[in-house]
Amino acid sequence: MNHGNFIVPDAYNEPVKDYAPGSPERVDLKSVIREFRSRMADIPMLIGGKEVRTEDRREIRPPHDLKHLLGYFYMGDARHVNMAIDAALEARPGWQQLPWEHRAAIFLKAADLISGPYRSRINAATMLGQSKNVHQAEIDAACEMADFLRYNVRFMAEIYSQQPVSAKGTWNMLEQRPLEGFVYALTPFNFTSIAGNLPSAPAIMGNVVVWKPANTQVYSARVLMEVFMEAGLPDGVINQIFVPGPVGGKIMSTHPDFVGVHFTGSTEVFRKIWKAIGENVMLHNTYPKIVGETGGKDFVVAHPSADIRALVTALTRGAFEYQGQKCSAASRAYLPHSMWPQIREMLKADLDSFKMGPPEDFRNFINAVIDEPAFDKIVSYIEHAKGDPSCEIIAGGDYDKSVGYFIEPTVILTTDPQYRSMQEEIFGPVLTIYLYDDMEYEDMLDLVDRTSPYALTGAVFALDRWAIDKAMRKLVNAAGNFYINDKPTGAVVGQQPFGGARASGTNDKSGSLINLLRWVSPRTIKENFEPSRDYRYPFLQEE
Repeated sequence: MNHGNFIVPDAYNEPVKDYAPGSPERVDLKSVIREFRSRMADIPMLIGGKEVRTEDRREIRPPHDLKHLLGYFYMGDARHVNMAIDAALEARPGWQQLPWEHRAAIFLKAADLISGPYRSRINAATMLGQSKNVHQAEIDAACEMADFLRYNVRFMAEIYSQQPVSAKGTWNMLEQRPLEGFVYALTPFNFTSIAGNLPSAPAIMGNVVVWKPANTQVYSARVLMEVFMEAGLPDGVINQIFVPGPVGGKIMSTHPDFVGVHFTGSTEVFRKIWKAIGENVMLHNTYPKIVGETGGKDFVVAHPSADIRALVTALTRGAFEYQGQKCSAASRAYLPHSMWPQIREMLKADLDSFKMGPPEDFRNFINAVIDEPAFDKIVSYIEHAKGDPSCEIIAGGDYDKSVGYFIEPTVILTTDPQYRSMQEEIFGPVLTIYLYDDMEYEDMLDLVDRTSPYALTGAVFALDRWAIDKAMRKLVNAAGNFYINDKPTGAVVGQQPFGGARASGTNDKSGSLINLLRWVSPRTIKENFEPSRDYRYPFLQEE
C-alpha cells in the first residue's frame, strides 16, 4: 500500500529534432529505414499478451512504393473480437485495483521509450507505412505521442486531486472510478499519435481496451504495442485486433460489458456507430460513453489587412503538409479580391518549389496519399473541377499511381462559394479558394459559418483588430480550434486541446483533462463524524 500523496513529474512537450544533414538523428533514422526495408515484418494480433495469427494474411506495402513488400499482418474475425473482449475483462479487476501511481509509471516509461530508444523505429514505421516525410513523422509519431502520455499522466493526477469541500463534522471525498466494462478504440491511419492515444488514454484512467487500428496504420501500430509491453503494461489491458470495421462494430454495440467508444475517423462511420449503440442501449449494463473526432472542412479567412506572406505560408503548409490528410487541413480559403494577384503569385511559387516523392528521400515535401480508394476519391474531385465552368485549376491537377499514390498539390479557384469542394471533406492535397469583395468582409464571415456542416478548425488572418474580433464572434461555433494569424493545423498537446463540434465530433478535446474525464465514473463519499441520533428537527417542537 502507498502512504503518500505522490506528485508526478512535470509534463513537457518533447522537443522536435530537425534531422539536418549530418545530424545524429538523421543518420540513425536512415539506418533504421534501411533495416525495416530489408526485412519482412510479421505482425500478428495481440490478445491477452499472446500473438494470434490467422489464415487471412494481408500485405503491407508503402503507399509511395507499391512494388516493395514490407511484410504481412493477419486479419481476424468475430471470434477474435470476442477473444479480445474476454481478455480485457479478465485483466480488468487487477488493472483497476493497481494503485494509480503504478499506472502513471508505466505510461511515463512508455513516453521515454518513444522519445528515446524507439524514436527512430516509430518514425521509420510511420514514414514507410503511412508515407509521411521525416518532419511530419517526427512531430506526430515521436513527439506528440510522448506528449500525450506525459500530459495524460499529469491530467490524471489533477483529476484525482480535485476534491469537494467538507462541512464541520463531515469528510467529503470524490473517487474517480474506471468504467465498469471495456472500451473500444477505433483509430485512423493519418496520425500515429492519435492511434496510440485513443487506447492509452482510457487505460491510463484504469480502463481495459480493445483496440482496432486502421489496416493502413498497422505497421506503426505494432511498434506502439511493443513500447507499451516493454513499459510494463500488463497482458490484456490493451488488446490489438485487426478485423473488418462492421464486424467489430456489431459485437461492440451489442455486448453487455461495452462501456465506451473512443473514435477518430469519418463522420459517416461515427454516425453509424452512434446509431448502433442507441439501438442496442437496452443491452448494455451502463450507458456507454461515446467520444469521437470525425472530420473537418477547415477554413482560412483573410481580411484586407492581412500579412500576405504569412497568409500564403499558412495556406501552403496548412493545406499540403502530409498531402492534406489531416482533419485539420486548410481546405477552403476566403480571400479579398484586391490581394489575389499577390497571393496567387506567391502561392504558385511555393507550390512550384515542392519536391514530390518517397519520404526516404528527405528532400521531398510531398509524398503519397494513403491508398487507392483515397487516391481515386481525391482524383474525382480534381476531375470534377476541371469540367465545371465555375472552377479553374490554378496549380497542380496531375496525378499518377503507377509507382505510388501520388497527387500533385492542387489549387482550385471557384466563383461558386457553395461548390462541392468548398463544402465536402476531401482529405487530400486540394485547396479551394473563393474571392470576395473587400467591402463584404462581414457578409463573407456569415458565408463561412453556414457553408459546411463541419466545425473543427479555422483561421483568420488580419492585422486589423476589429476584423479579428468580428471573425471570433461571427465564427464562434464554426471551429473548435480557432487560430489567429496561424495555419489551422498543428495543435500541440497541453497547449491547444483539439476537437470540434457539429459534424466534426463530440469536442471532448484530446490533449486535455476534459478527454480523460470521459473515461471515469465519479463516486462521492460522505463520512459523518457526528451522526444524528433523533429524527426530530427543531421546527417540530411545541410553541
